[in-house]
Amino acid sequence: MTILLADGNYPTHPEPLRLLRSGEPVVCCDGAANRFVAEGGVPVAIVGDGDSLLPEVRSRFADRLHIVREQETNDLTKAVNHICNMGETEIVILGATGKRECHTLGNIALLMEYHRRGIRVKMLTDHCEIRPLTDTQTFRVHPRQQISIINFGAKLLGSEGLRYPIYSFDAWWQGTLNEALSAEVSICAEGDYLVLLDYVDAL
Repeated sequence: MTILLADGNYPTHPEPLRLLRSGEPVVCCDGAANRFVAEGGVPVAIVGDGDSLLPEVRSRFADRLHIVREQETNDLTKAVNHICNMGETEIVILGATGKRECHTLGNIALLMEYHRRGIRVKMLTDHCEIRPLTDTQTFRVHPRQQISIINFGAKLLGSEGLRYPIYSFDAWWQGTLNEALSAEVSICAEGDYLVLLDYVDAL
């Protein structure tokens, strides 16, 4: 597993912070390296155009700085591609929300693109864990845990174990603000969707 730290809001919740300090390799998107290094972190790679890096960070980690100039993809995707080229196929993305809303929405939507490429990926924010899933899935949760589902073209949507049974909705907002009734939830579907699981400390 590789941690990918993006240049959104730096994590403050204990769960993403735990991962940052777990000893797993961390790849930083460009400017995210400034804060990570200031917090005592040592990235295995820094990926981006390099324009946001502090001079001292650029100099210290010149041997692991990977400049990618093309503008067809954003820095998050450039870093994902770099991690895949390292031979890693399991990625946990942190720091990808906050600041500009266009970046937040784009980064969340990109999870599905990575998932469809066969990458095992999830995103942790300061509020929830976001997982891209396909077809019918069952997963462990906590009773009363808040759950949202965002449809990415799935058909025949249904559920077991949710307070409000889902249906084949299309709009993103229609699957938000649900709640687990027990320790297990099943999402029935044909196709792709995102599941957002609020952290249990919010109960």
